[in-house]
Order: sequence, then structure tokens, then C-alpha cells
Amino acid sequence: MVAHRYSSLAHYNAWANHRVYEAAARLSPAQYMQDRGAFFGSVHGTLNHMLVADRIWMRRFTGNGEAAWSLDTILFQEFDALRPARTAEDARIIDFVAALDDAALTSTISYRNSSGAAFTQPLDAALDHFFNHQTHHRGQVHALLSAFLGNADTPSLDLIRFQRENAVDAPFRASMT
Repeated sequence: MVAHRYSSLAHYNAWANHRVYEAAARLSPAQYMQDRGAFFGSVHGTLNHMLVADRIWMRRFTGNGEAAWSLDTILFQEFDALRPARTAEDARIIDFVAALDDAALTSTISYRNSSGAAFTQPLDAALDHFFNHQTHHRGQVHALLSAFLGNADTPSLDLIRFQRENAVDAPFRASMT
């Protein structure tokens, strides 16, 4: 049952990323690149960071894949190149999580962070951080998008909306509508 929760989060992650990228595609190139004082500067910088971090974590989880070790690496200079890379990474995350069972989630992973410090922790705790990190930075992008597009034209990223639209936890959905 716990593994199902991570599968749900992986699908939510892809859904929310898709919605963010749809909105970002409506920005002018100048808006997309404009440094607005976010931690990674712009929509462009933050979307690149999210992909960098996912690749780092997926490499830690699987031992495979590309991993840029600088958290502010710009993997793709152009939105049109970044977007399909994001979609591919989301599919990779979904596939990885789908292969996990509850026993795998209690296993530990060992890795070094971007500063070189060594850590060992349960996989489920690392996955909690992984999905929370995405939500954190999507929230930053959402704020930037809202400033450019207005609240009415910025998509909802609420987990409950995803659950309702995708019949996740259907018994809960049916009892609450």
C-alpha cells in the first residue's frame, strides 16, 4: 500500500509539471528568462534546477542516468529543448516508482550530496524529500507564472485536484463529492 502512495505522487508530479510547462509556454521569451529574484532567478533557471535535482536523485536511486552535480546547472538553454527532457524524466520517475514494492521502500541508499557529505537513509525517506522538493520549486515557478499571467490564467497544482481528476483514492473521492 505504501508503494502505491509513491506511484500516486509520481503521477501527480508528472501532471503538475505538465501544467507548469503549459503555462510557461505562454510566457514571452523575455518573461521566461527574466530574473525575478527567485532562488534560481527565473522561470528558466528554476525549471532547469528541478530537472537537475531530479536527475541527481534518480542517479542516487538507480545508479544510472545523467547527473549534473551543480544545482544551478542550466541543462538546456531553450525551453523547447527543456520541455521534452522534463517529460522524459517524469516518465522515468513513474517507471522507477512503479517497480518498487513495500520491501524496497524500507531498504537504504547511500550517496554523497552536492557538497560531498556522505549519507545513508531509507529509500522511502529519500523519496519523501524528492517529491517534496519538486512541490517546493513548482510553487516558486507558480508564483512567477502568477505574476506574469495573473492568477486566473495560472493553473491549479493542488494535489486534491489531481486526485479528483484522475480518480485517485476513488473511495475517498466518491464519499466526498
